[in-house]
Amino acid sequence: MTTEESLDQIDHIAIPVTAETLDGTVEFYLKNFNCSTLYRDNTWAFLRFGNIKLAFVVPDQHPPHVAFVSARAEEFGELKLHRDGTRSVYINDPAKNTIEIMAPYTSPVPAPKEE
Repeated sequence: MTTEESLDQIDHIAIPVTAETLDGTVEFYLKNFNCSTLYRDNTWAFLRFGNIKLAFVVPDQHPPHVAFVSARAEEFGELKLHRDGTRSVYINDPAKNTIEIMAPYTSPVPAPKEE
């Protein structure tokens, strides 16, 4: 039997926007929902909600995806170190959806710095 504690976590969902709609999209979510900005530049933004993070990505810079945290992340391929200190690999599921498999955090992950 699977317990809630043993279930993998969804870290974030990344949905597509255009460079032209990114700012308006972020402002819409900040105005209409209780969330905060973790990071924002001209190709993506990262918002924190109570139970998940939501990324807005320009598809030619970052793929739309769902990100899972898994202790088995390294079994899916070589993990890439990201600027926020997380490590992950992108793969496709059988339906060709892009998913990101993230290694568990080994220490608190600092918010990415704006460039």
